Amino acid sequence: MVRAMSDQQADQLTATQREELAAELAELEGPRRQAVVQAIKTAREHGDLSENFEYHAAKNEQGLLEARIRTLRSRLENSVLVDESTRKAGEVGIGSVVEIEDEDGGRMEIEISSVSRPGSASPESPLGRALVGHLEGDTVEISAPGGTWLAQILTVKSH
Repeated sequence: MVRAMSDQQADQLTATQREELAAELAELEGPRRQAVVQAIKTAREHGDLSENFEYHAAKNEQGLLEARIRTLRSRLENSVLVDESTRKAGEVGIGSVVEIEDEDGGRMEIEISSVSRPGSASPESPLGRALVGHLEGDTVEISAPGGTWLAQILTVKSH
């Protein structure tokens, strides 16, 4: 099912997360866009466009770049800034860096973030949903596609 942007829940971002997305957008709209335009111009100079691999590759890259720019603009325009100061000390929320320990003693550190990157979990993911709102020291049950497991929240830090 395809939902219109107005039907989707707005991304909740910390000020730092919003700045990261804005910096990526500035890079894409500036130097990256100029590099792609230059690559297309150079490839055109090679002649017959129907058999020009460099031209088609550059045009494809341009399409991907413009799609990412549209996505970032939309996310920034439709995001909600999270006020981290309203959270209780030790409470997990957007922007928290959480260290958890599973039942087997395995530890992991994750950031609760709508900005996807290594070491992060979306607040809408099974892990994020299970952790948000809980406090340092709590044990939470995580229901994931691979099964249900328990984790203890060891530490909660603001990012």
